Amino acid sequence: MKNRTVINIAQVAKRTLQLEAAAIDDLQQYINGDFEQAVELIAQCSGRLVITGIGKSAIIGQKIVATLNSTGTPASFMHAADAIHGDLGMIQDEDIILCISKSGNSPEIKVLVPLVKNFGNKLIAMVGNASSYLAQEADLILDTTVAQEACPNNLAPTTSTTAQLAMGDALAVCLIEWHGFTAGDFAKFHPGGTLGKKLYLKVGDLSRQHPAPHVQLDSTLKEVIVNISSGMLGVTAVLDKEGALAGIITDGDLRRMLEKEIPAESGTAKNIMSKHPKTIQKDELAINALEMMREHDITQLLVLEDKRYIGIIHLHDLIREGII
Repeated sequence: MKNRTVINIAQVAKRTLQLEAAAIDDLQQYINGDFEQAVELIAQCSGRLVITGIGKSAIIGQKIVATLNSTGTPASFMHAADAIHGDLGMIQDEDIILCISKSGNSPEIKVLVPLVKNFGNKLIAMVGNASSYLAQEADLILDTTVAQEACPNNLAPTTSTTAQLAMGDALAVCLIEWHGFTAGDFAKFHPGGTLGKKLYLKVGDLSRQHPAPHVQLDSTLKEVIVNISSGMLGVTAVLDKEGALAGIITDGDLRRMLEKEIPAESGTAKNIMSKHPKTIQKDELAINALEMMREHDITQLLVLEDKRYIGIIHLHDLIREGII
């Protein structure tokens, strides 16, 4: 078994991050006319952006495709090796091709580029060698040249793939702003998981899962306790004779009443309730309800439709849905 080289792990890790951070910072010099034209070309494209590459660059290409699709720019991935074995058929007349390569001289790239150009599609190169075959043949260049790889042998794609990923993000964010892509648009493409729920789940979606417990101003202590217990939310709303919201009674309010030694037989909802309860409209996002609960250090909010009380949203609802 080969002897292990003794290294300073923390030092190596920090050096890697410093090299990659410096490479990303250096990319700013390559945000030029070609980059701007590439953004405009893709933004105005009536087809898709087809991204291709080989090796690690292909993996980066797949990530960029995923980012673009999720932010409103139609994109597809085509592996450079598979392209010459039939996948070229996915390219349509309106598509733009983005080819990612560090060297720009890979054999697969040299075979693929002439075929793409024969189709007449615009070719954008994301390349780490501005004098390479790919760079010379492309219509536009996104330069991702790096000084060195973080790999101690300057071989394994590390810094170069980080630069490609960052350039792809810069491209995607420019397109997001170009199209005015909003959080609401984002939610349409991310309906699943916690992220999606934070973007689309409304307070009313959760409050309607419960009954809307309530008592009247003159309800007795016994009626209040029974109502709170049956609702199993630890709270009930207090309504006046016209059905308007007058206050709220929580388990805590009941405990405080008992501590004051108010006779149970003389206690009514009006005497027990807290006025000016915290409320939220049913069309608000559930994540906003969580922020209000945290701000006021409470576990529930009364839900309104305009000024009418319609239910309760509880902290447990947000936990159950994975919002927290």
